[in-house]
Amino acid sequence: MMDMGSIWQRLKPDVLMVLVQIAFAVVTILYKLAIHDGMSFRVATAYRLICASAFTIPIALFFDRKKRAKITWSVLSKTFLCGLFGGSLYLNLYLEALALTSATFMLVVSNLIPVITFIMAVCFGMDKFDLKFVEGKAKVIGTIMGMSGAMLIIFFKGTEIHIWSSKINLLHPNQNSNEQIASHHADFGEKALGVLCALASSCSFSLWYIIQAKLNKEYSSHPSSAALIATMGAIQATIIALCVERDWEQWKLRNNLRILSVIYPGIVVSGLVVIAMAWCIKKRGPVFASIFSPLQLLLVAIAAYFMLDEKLYLGSMLGAIVIVCGLYAVLWGQSKEMKKKMKIIEITRTTENEGHVVISTLVSHDIVVQINQSSAITKENVVNDQ
Repeated sequence: MMDMGSIWQRLKPDVLMVLVQIAFAVVTILYKLAIHDGMSFRVATAYRLICASAFTIPIALFFDRKKRAKITWSVLSKTFLCGLFGGSLYLNLYLEALALTSATFMLVVSNLIPVITFIMAVCFGMDKFDLKFVEGKAKVIGTIMGMSGAMLIIFFKGTEIHIWSSKINLLHPNQNSNEQIASHHADFGEKALGVLCALASSCSFSLWYIIQAKLNKEYSSHPSSAALIATMGAIQATIIALCVERDWEQWKLRNNLRILSVIYPGIVVSGLVVIAMAWCIKKRGPVFASIFSPLQLLLVAIAAYFMLDEKLYLGSMLGAIVIVCGLYAVLWGQSKEMKKKMKIIEITRTTENEGHVVISTLVSHDIVVQINQSSAITKENVVNDQ
């Protein structure tokens, strides 16, 4: 029988990922309230990245104090792009869309990020799929489902779904339902712009994944990499905010809500949450961390419905279900491929211990070539069979 300590060790990654999704859900609602309070989302982005930079730099100096990888111009250029697509540009687009649409819609579109990342990875030659294998079919089907779900949300509204009215509306405490319906019809143009910004933010973050993967191969110091990216993003976001927001009153954190919307995302989300996710990914892998993302959508949808008086429509619910199913299809395909690659690595190590060298490829089928080590094969002689 397992004791409580071993049970906790086994469940710790699951508990941490649930807390991570709760933290993400809180910051989404917090940003929605802060923007409605009149806070500039460009200033909010700048403050968040400044806090993230101030939090990650001491961590990088502490953990990399003995050995730090060399920073080249190539590394600096990639951290600049990561700071742009995963920081300043992404957050500006995300908060712009959040201001123009709903919190639930933003989380639905955010679940497209793994699908968009897969498409970009294929275009850049960093990923591939083979329809001869079930995992390749799953990734293609999941991609089609994700895009179909997004189109369903955008072009099909459907009837409103009534669950239970809490009569709590933190955004419009003094506005009645008739005024809200009139405002929904009046700002159709703004909502269309919000949809474009939401899709653009997902594409921006997907591009960050691609560049981050290239950066990880070139620069192995993760704390320093995170600090560089946060610093680059903070500089970019501050320049953007200074150029756009000429009203210095916007930079004043006049109330507790604005202070909380700066400190919480900067330290908790961009600091502690990132560390927790890195630990979970190290323990269980990236696919494990990704499967919890729909939980954030569920939490935000519930909070927005009961606290922000957001409406639920049939089209949005059907689209969200299709997107989440597509997300899991893509993640399942990626998980199968990762397991297959890990199996090849294990076979390679086992055979090397027996005095052989194994060359394997997964282009069309698994090929295992065993060459006796006594033939003095050098690294230059080993060529992957394409």
